[in-house]
Amino acid sequence: MVNQTKTDERQQIVEDNLNYTLFSWSKQKGQNPIAVKEAKGVYLYDYNGKRYLDFSSGLMNMNIGHGDQRVTEAVVEQMQKTSYVTPSCVTKVRGDLGKKLAELCPGDLNKAFFTLCGASSIENAIKLARLYTGKHKILTRYQSYHGSTNGAMTASGDPRRLAVDSQQAPNFVHFDLPYAYRFPYGEENLLKEAVESLERIIEYESPKNIAAILLEGQSGTSGCFMYPDGYLKAVRALCDKYGILLVFDEVMSGFGRTGKWFGFQHHDVVPDLLVMAKGLTCGYLPFGCLMVSDKIAAKFDDEVLPLGLTYSAHPVSCAAALATLKIYESDNLIENAAEMGKYLDAEIEKLKAKHPSIGDWRNQGLLGCLELVKNKQTKQPLVPFNASGADMDISNKIAGKLKELGMYTFVRWGFIFIAPPLTVTKAEIDEGLAMISEALKIADAEVEV
Repeated sequence: MVNQTKTDERQQIVEDNLNYTLFSWSKQKGQNPIAVKEAKGVYLYDYNGKRYLDFSSGLMNMNIGHGDQRVTEAVVEQMQKTSYVTPSCVTKVRGDLGKKLAELCPGDLNKAFFTLCGASSIENAIKLARLYTGKHKILTRYQSYHGSTNGAMTASGDPRRLAVDSQQAPNFVHFDLPYAYRFPYGEENLLKEAVESLERIIEYESPKNIAAILLEGQSGTSGCFMYPDGYLKAVRALCDKYGILLVFDEVMSGFGRTGKWFGFQHHDVVPDLLVMAKGLTCGYLPFGCLMVSDKIAAKFDDEVLPLGLTYSAHPVSCAAALATLKIYESDNLIENAAEMGKYLDAEIEKLKAKHPSIGDWRNQGLLGCLELVKNKQTKQPLVPFNASGADMDISNKIAGKLKELGMYTFVRWGFIFIAPPLTVTKAEIDEGLAMISEALKIADAEVEV
């Protein structure tokens, strides 16, 4: 029996949030959020005692799991020493974190500019690329996401930017990169077509004007689209050929999410600028970082670096990040992500045989996405691209069923994302896939025979 006092407490909490706060990416009326009282490991617990399996690590950021008190202790210890100093001052933890990140990053990515989040890291990457090259255009991919601030949103090739189309920043050029599942000419032609298309755009826009190409290290909420084998190496070669900087956004795919420290490390390339956030502190505190190559940093040895944030290199966030990085290593979380990713892939194959609505599964480590279809032969999407209104009914029913069953995960259009904390076990994966299998009965009912 549900405790009435707890129910009343939950209702008051929800009402206060609805009445006095705004919700991201949502109509404000009709919200029914989970009121989280506590969280531990891969689970959230509401005020009625219901447990939810967090199968998308929040927003693909809670890599080390919820409630790890090692981070709490590091934060408290730092706050007892110094809670804040201006970025013109230094702290031991700032230097320790910068040194640790330089050790983790390949190539000459040795200088850290600390920010507040992924979007502010992207904004500073764009700014720095333009400052360093003296050029202004930024090339980015359609079906990508880089953040919701003005420049980051414009850089995104995601339809979320269309609602603020009139506010888009200038000098961003998008290019298309098809993905294998929906490319009609076979995978063998995909790489050739994608590289040739990008080089044509570079020539059309003029290398003299292009400061950087910005790509996700591994595709995330747009649909976990996999790069064709050899694509990122080809992009690196084009950047070198035309004097363009290569920037990788590892906000979502970084810090073990793909089974390596960074997603781009699956492709044997190194960028000039590396954007990070999310898994750097796993949401325990807001934080981000822009890693800069020695070559780019050297330009500002005798020139003013015109980047600045009040909370850059915030010592408490630095402490949270340093503690988080230690947890990745001490708990072998990156190795576990790779191992559990292989187990997840094998179990999804069993689901694909059981559910005719599963068209495709795309995954690297623990950054995966199911794409649902009405017809496996024609690959007609279960929900149209950028759907809204009544077109979202099926998707909403699936999301609602998952919540009812005790799962929190990211569902978008006909995509179900599977990206649990890197601490996840086989038993917890089995638990989550059983819930998804039950919810997929809704999608299976829409399949055209």
